[in-house]
Amino acid sequence: MIEISDLRKEFVLSKRQRKELNTKEPKAIAVDGVSFNCQPGRVFSLLGPNGAGKTTTLRMLSTIFKPTSGTIKIAGIDAVSNPAEVRKKIGFLTGSTGLYARLTPNEVIKYFADLYGIPQAEFESRKERLYSLLDMHDFQGKRIGKLSTGMKQKVSICRTMIHDPEVVIFDEPTSGLDVITSENIIQLIRSCREEGKTVIFSSHIMSEVDLLCDDMAIIHKGKMLFDGTMEDFRSQMQAENLTAEFIRIVNSSKEHQS
Repeated sequence: MIEISDLRKEFVLSKRQRKELNTKEPKAIAVDGVSFNCQPGRVFSLLGPNGAGKTTTLRMLSTIFKPTSGTIKIAGIDAVSNPAEVRKKIGFLTGSTGLYARLTPNEVIKYFADLYGIPQAEFESRKERLYSLLDMHDFQGKRIGKLSTGMKQKVSICRTMIHDPEVVIFDEPTSGLDVITSENIIQLIRSCREEGKTVIFSSHIMSEVDLLCDDMAIIHKGKMLFDGTMEDFRSQMQAENLTAEFIRIVNSSKEHQS
């Protein structure tokens, strides 16, 4: 489970950044009083336009960023005061793979399994399941530097999931990927839900949200515009489809802020 209350993140701006942003403010507020819960066995989607605060929020959940204020609990553990314990419970995937080009997928996955102290027999069974799900057998022994973008993303997913985390955080996991690789990832998210894991993901692709999402939130300029179930969202839609309704909500907030 993920429990977030009144989450806020400020970044101190350098002189150069203030000039680029055309502001005299010493700080930028990326996330401003965000609260929501994600339940086990359900998929929660965090939506918003570029620069809305989605990635900053997910990075705070994954303990990469420390919030300026507010509380985060992951599987009942305070992520601010006990980040090391939280990292044992989560898997975090971003669009940026950050893999060592000279290693093979087998070497990377084994390295992370060893970091988590996974017994050999358990590692082999988990690896086989993930390789089958993601169709990785054909390139498991090739150097990562020789792999396609989609193959690298599959390795990143396997690295994220090898310790069987309770909570899985996906930041735009299918961005820039081909249809088959995207479908592999969608199937993985579905299997996580079936296993009772807590899943949160951000996406720009509304068809994925429609396929996967049980609960959702919309964030814009660091503030929450919507938080509820997909049923809630559909019941109050004023536009003809999910994409149009998302745009309507974001544009409406711009009008209120101007």
